[in-house]
Amino acid sequence: MDKIRVAIAGLGNCAAALVQGVHYYRNEKDDATVPGLMHVKFGDYHVKDLEFVAAFEVNKDKIGKKISDAIWVSPNCTPKFSEVPEIDALVYPGPILDGVAPHMRESFHCYDDNEIKSVDIAQILRDTKTDVLVNFLPVGSEEATIKYAEACLEAGVAFANGMPTFIVSDPTKKWPKRFEEKGLPCAGDDIKSQVGATILHRVLAKLMLDRGIEIQKTYQLNVGGNTDFENMKYESRLKTKRISKTEAVTSLLPHDVPTRIGPSDYVPFLEDRKICYLLLEGNKFGNQPVTIEVKLSVIDSPNSAGVMIDVIRALKIAIDRKIAGPLISMSSYAFKHPPVQIPDFEAREKVEAYIRGEVDR
Repeated sequence: MDKIRVAIAGLGNCAAALVQGVHYYRNEKDDATVPGLMHVKFGDYHVKDLEFVAAFEVNKDKIGKKISDAIWVSPNCTPKFSEVPEIDALVYPGPILDGVAPHMRESFHCYDDNEIKSVDIAQILRDTKTDVLVNFLPVGSEEATIKYAEACLEAGVAFANGMPTFIVSDPTKKWPKRFEEKGLPCAGDDIKSQVGATILHRVLAKLMLDRGIEIQKTYQLNVGGNTDFENMKYESRLKTKRISKTEAVTSLLPHDVPTRIGPSDYVPFLEDRKICYLLLEGNKFGNQPVTIEVKLSVIDSPNSAGVMIDVIRALKIAIDRKIAGPLISMSSYAFKHPPVQIPDFEAREKVEAYIRGEVDR
């Protein structure tokens, strides 16, 4: 099969983990069961079939470098777990817009737009023959995400929206319709981790409900030390993120429950480590109380990169099959705020059926 030509908007920690992972797993056998991967081969595509052809950044220290060099540039702090051979693809200046919060301009080493001008994103996507654009912009980048989505529509490129701007799950249906009309697939919004706060919270909530527990209250509090958490220090950038994470859990509940979910603090020395505290309280047989309290600690960025590898391959399959618009199965399985919320185990079965060609999206 052809290579899957991938461009990335936002070459931060998640992108660095994604690029490393493609090379870390490139020699695995097609039918192997490999720790860290949900699928070595997804349909016709192996992990090694991903080829990175361009990236877009606002960090002046990354712009102009090859992707294989830029992924190690500060403030990226995700652990190095794989050697990455030279990738002959450049990092281009992307639009700043709202992609950088005022308090992050120094941390992101943001370029001066009097000295550097943003490229024509759509033209770069065409020139590099990109198949899929992955959006790894910071939370709160509403205008910037829209700019990249527009470029995909203009250039004829599939869109994987890893952050919580509601494009694929747009409640007005405007964005899904536009991708469908252009004959382009899309998947989103807001990437889930392999085993992260949201997926764990959902599984525990579903377990309690299935076992007859009436959930009374719940919270999910997250702290971390990477730029994602530094960016989210300001509540004004968190509106859609809180909606995304909260609805991912409350969509499973049959009644309103006092809930608090979302980022809680930035702790710089944690670097790319994320710590989550979960609480679920409810009533069981005889109206007696039951409480679940959990602490989860993960290296944050590889956790989502492992899921995005499958999303990219699902979108390429959609391109091959001429499927347009939102991928319902993959979005429900891999994202916190998909167009349709489906219980995770059911969504996984739908993804397997999609791979086999038994469902068209």
